[in-house]
Amino acid sequence: MSKRYDAFVTWASGIKVPINKKILDQMAAWSTSMNVKVNKSTLLSWRVLETNSMFADRISDVPKSFIREILKVAISPNIISFAGGLPNRDLFPVQALKEASNRVFDADAGDALQYSTTEGYLALRKYISERYKTIKGLNIEPKNILITTGSQQGLDLLGKTFLNENDRVIIEKPGYLGAIQLFSIYKARFSPVTLNSDGLDLAELTKASSLRNTKLMYTVPNFQNPTGITYSDKNREAIAEILRGKPLMLIEDDPYGDLRYTGSHQSSFMHYLPEQTILLGSFSKTVVPSFRMGWIVAPDEIMEKLIIAKQASDLHTNYFTQKLLVEYLLNNDLNEHINKIKEVYGRQCMAMIESLKRHFPENVEYTLPEGGMFLWVTLPQGISAMELFQEAIKQDVAFVPGDPFYTSSKEIVSTLRLNFSCVDEQTIEKGIARLGATIREFMEKQKQ
Repeated sequence: MSKRYDAFVTWASGIKVPINKKILDQMAAWSTSMNVKVNKSTLLSWRVLETNSMFADRISDVPKSFIREILKVAISPNIISFAGGLPNRDLFPVQALKEASNRVFDADAGDALQYSTTEGYLALRKYISERYKTIKGLNIEPKNILITTGSQQGLDLLGKTFLNENDRVIIEKPGYLGAIQLFSIYKARFSPVTLNSDGLDLAELTKASSLRNTKLMYTVPNFQNPTGITYSDKNREAIAEILRGKPLMLIEDDPYGDLRYTGSHQSSFMHYLPEQTILLGSFSKTVVPSFRMGWIVAPDEIMEKLIIAKQASDLHTNYFTQKLLVEYLLNNDLNEHINKIKEVYGRQCMAMIESLKRHFPENVEYTLPEGGMFLWVTLPQGISAMELFQEAIKQDVAFVPGDPFYTSSKEIVSTLRLNFSCVDEQTIEKGIARLGATIREFMEKQKQ
């Protein structure tokens, strides 16, 4: 196949023009800046100069998952890793799932191994519906629940359904890396809103929600990833009032909501803003992550579009796993299982907080989560968490620097995320002692 051009120029007007190598060389000789003076009467202006590629524009500027890359570095058995966001494998209900799988094979193998409906197994959607009613007081019909391949696919379907290039998405600052990566693929423009100790900054949200072409607002209001912060009821109610009647949808992603081990539950945004709220849920943190079993709750008119998007994506989520999961859920007490998880995570979280008190410098701050899997650390201003990470790896301890949780940052990022769900109390003490010593040594070097 012959190539008729070597690059694209996207002019300030938005028009994209292919150019050959001769012109490309001339432009490179002029300048790489946005405005180029060719002569006294001609001014050229371009936004993007990109080499011709076989790949789609939507994938060209999206980086790899930073956390996935860190996990490759932290795979050594000598490294104590607080970097992952993984559930504790020792708490997986292995035997109960094995028995459930056997019952599915014995009773209904032919049906369980067949193609199924895009919406998902009705028995599973009914179970989720009943749980919303019992646990959260929400009346959600099964027809408004779509089973997805993890809640990450739910985000992808929402991106496909709502976003055109340059549409705006309001996102927490710092925000969930998976959402930032996903919406970046759809060439969204981000409107980051600062996350305070009790929820979003309301003044910033008021301004962001008034910008043109704002389609979505993405939140993790319970034990947020990466900070562990939970929005207060007062903050949620104020957010709902700001957004009410505006042409945008609020996405409430709630993978950690069941994992509260202290304090009291807050109300879902569905209570405050039902006509504009979309819910995402998952069994990854409460049963097992490898099943990739999640769901979307959406109004009828949105659900219709999401089903079309999913049909074009994967036809339906793994049907055998849906049936296996239902068999497990109907024959075991999920709340009892979750209580075991909360008991372990609660101990591990408290162990980490106590270790931080003992080993971290006094001018290092950290959040005090009431649930979930993460804790957020803020170093003194000007201390680079990314540079600290390089030093910490040398001391066989890993964390996630805060950089990838921001959509843009012109300043040095001095924050980092710690995970406590996969590390026992003794290892937490050892790892935090290493990290604390590394921080002290690193900060002393910065003074020199």
